Amino acid sequence: MGRAFEVRKNAMAKTAGAKTKVYSKYGKEIYVCAKNGGTDPDANLALRRLMDKAKKDQVPGHVIEKAIDKAVGGAGEDFVPMRYEGFGPGNCMVIVDCLSDNANRTITDVRNCFTKTKSNLGAQNSVSHMFDHAAIFQFAGDDEDAILEVLMEADVDVTEVEQEDGRITVFAPHTEFYQVKTALTEAFPDMTFDTEEISFVPQNHVEISADDVPNFEKFMAMLEDCDDVQDVYHNAILPSA
Repeated sequence: MGRAFEVRKNAMAKTAGAKTKVYSKYGKEIYVCAKNGGTDPDANLALRRLMDKAKKDQVPGHVIEKAIDKAVGGAGEDFVPMRYEGFGPGNCMVIVDCLSDNANRTITDVRNCFTKTKSNLGAQNSVSHMFDHAAIFQFAGDDEDAILEVLMEADVDVTEVEQEDGRITVFAPHTEFYQVKTALTEAFPDMTFDTEEISFVPQNHVEISADDVPNFEKFMAMLEDCDDVQDVYHNAILPSA
């Protein structure tokens, strides 16, 4: 699974978008998280995780503070999470997560991304059952047995621990995110995480053909340009150059 995660992560790297898009994405998500769960990151663990992730992605502190201040006021947009699923170019499976204050606009924009790239927007749960909703941690190391032992002693539910090329990847149910992080940081205070996130990891992959690559890249670029789109997950592997 670890290698598959790296493949997906590398494939998605080029769709990270401009800084303004990233800042807007985090600002919206932090606002919603703080408004729904409270503005204290010590009490709202989802907010703490999101703030940590934003800082790691070099989101300026004022962007984070502005989103939280907006949530404190209680006013502002009423964003609602929306998830769309379907089959992209090369018949790859795709999950599109959005935050929107206008459902009609969002579904129109997302549908256009599918239809204009010869893709098919599916029904709810049409592909998500083929992804694992997982907490993922990756860091330098070569002793996966020691990591597994630490997690088991902390009574953490772990799905898999992998070691490859001097990197260790830990997969766990998404509900175990903080249990994993706490156990690892207490056992290894100097540990630095290259990856610490909750993501949808595909259970299997499909290698799309060279003919489908242009459409796939267009599809991803169109989704990136949609203001309401927060995250995109897929199981596509692009052919080697």
